[in-house]
Amino acid sequence: MTGGSEPLSPDAHRALERELSDLRDERRSYAVTLRGNDADAPGDSADQADELQRATEVARLDTRIADVTERLHDATVSVSPRSDVVGVGSTVTVRFADGTTDTVHIGELADDRDEELVTADSPLGRGLLGRRAGDAVAYDTPEGPGTAAVVSIGAGA
Repeated sequence: MTGGSEPLSPDAHRALERELSDLRDERRSYAVTLRGNDADAPGDSADQADELQRATEVARLDTRIADVTERLHDATVSVSPRSDVVGVGSTVTVRFADGTTDTVHIGELADDRDEELVTADSPLGRGLLGRRAGDAVAYDTPEGPGTAAVVSIGAGA
């Protein structure tokens, strides 16, 4: 993290809290299956390999739990986005170079369920942040540089 307070939308804060709860539940389910470090415990090498795999999964979960906990600790819940400048939580209508328009939501966390979400740390998201209606935006795409114009800005959906 950056060491300072980082803005987090209320929706993203709730999503991180849900993820943290799910991670802790998952960790508990793995942890109860671990026998400990008893090298003399009965069992064949398959049992030992399975035990090692569960221990590795618990370590992965511990790392993610620490990351999410730190993000929540470092965050300040942001207020509603402004309607005159693109920010996290904004809904933005964008006209692309090919003339098509699209309305997107700017968010902190990727969400496969929201097809209109653009994360703030994506190339387009970074390009849109701080822009106003009428501003041109340059950003990188896998095919090369892209351009767009901010048509309008609204509060989050």
